[in-house]
Amino acid sequence: MKTYKRTLTIAGSDSGGGAGIQADIKTISACGCFATSAITAITAQNTEGVFAIHAIPPEIVEKQIQVVIDDIGTDSVKIGMLNNSETTVAVKRALSKYDINKIVLDPVMVSTSGHKLLEDAAIQTLIEQLFPLCHLITPNIPEAELLLGRKITSQEEFPDTVKELAEKFNLSVYLKAGHLDGDSFYDIFYHLPTKSSKILHGKRVKTVNTHGTGCSLSSAIAAFWAKHDDINVAVENAHQYIQKAIFEGKDYKIGNGHGPINHFFEILNK
Repeated sequence: MKTYKRTLTIAGSDSGGGAGIQADIKTISACGCFATSAITAITAQNTEGVFAIHAIPPEIVEKQIQVVIDDIGTDSVKIGMLNNSETTVAVKRALSKYDINKIVLDPVMVSTSGHKLLEDAAIQTLIEQLFPLCHLITPNIPEAELLLGRKITSQEEFPDTVKELAEKFNLSVYLKAGHLDGDSFYDIFYHLPTKSSKILHGKRVKTVNTHGTGCSLSSAIAAFWAKHDDINVAVENAHQYIQKAIFEGKDYKIGNGHGPINHFFEILNK
């Protein structure tokens, strides 16, 4: 019998379909894995913003994770929006029961506009409870600044910053440069076990369709990691996938605000 490579995403729902669980499932599927999910919160959301959030009870989040893994299993896990401390603890409790060695955490703590999405207590819970279980985090610049307690002002700081994050929290780090100005930039991946860095060059695409980029990147890494034991291959493939998805989605019009990337560009462009 054939088997699927499986990736479980634990995140919030985006009713507009551009980010969160919806973006994760699209990404994981497009990258060739079977997507399962545990929803942490329901949002009333579209391309213009988030209008309401309803947290799922922590015991239901925990039960979703348990029943999926007990029956279907998983080869990797992506964790996104957790909403509060209680949910974070529930996720940690659920995942701790299993031997999963490919867990990617997108530390959703700061919005694109710079607003904190988690209270200080919830951020501390995330660091204390989940970071020790995870193998890779994918912060953007505002999130990295929050984790380090200082500003990051230039691309030149990236090599030292990503290493500092990895050593401080004892895990590998993919630091995203999208918040920097300029047409060209690079993300950087630091692999803690080998103490090696990989620079991933990008070219800025002029488009408003970037909603869900961070969710999709972490999901792509988790999916490609499920398929390839070499995390460097997974990171490189995920970076290329996101660059292509942004480029191929740049000319589409959907909604009145920030549209999504084109997750299924290989199918939609045929």
